[in-house]
Amino acid sequence: MAHAENKVTINRPVSVVFDFVLDGVNNKIWRPAVTDIAPLTQKPYGVGSSFKQGLKGPGGRIDGDYKITECKPNEFIKFEVTAGPARPTGTYTFATDGKSTTVTFILDFQTRGLAKLMEPMINQSMKSEVATLSNLKQYLEEHS
Repeated sequence: MAHAENKVTINRPVSVVFDFVLDGVNNKIWRPAVTDIAPLTQKPYGVGSSFKQGLKGPGGRIDGDYKITECKPNEFIKFEVTAGPARPTGTYTFATDGKSTTVTFILDFQTRGLAKLMEPMINQSMKSEVATLSNLKQYLEEHS
């Protein structure tokens, strides 16, 4: 199984950080791999909300649509990728000390069949993706 995890502390209240991450339209702001994104469901976002998302891939744009599968306000967001060549599951967890918020971003992908041959490349891509938390921190601390 491919696995990647990263954690960052953001000097913003948990509600600000959680709401920003929950609104997938914001992905384009802090995740450089996102080329385009649009909600497929209306606000308020939560369990069942879906987003049509395009990602930069080796041969150009690839699909990376996802839906939220579990959500508890200010605590966690779980999602699954529903379109594209790799369909990982992911979790954002949020912890607060009252002034700042620690976000942990985890991606997991169960490789099967021929995908097992690509596991090292998939794992590297996922590590690169969770590393973008530093962009989230920078944006929210400068713009919130």
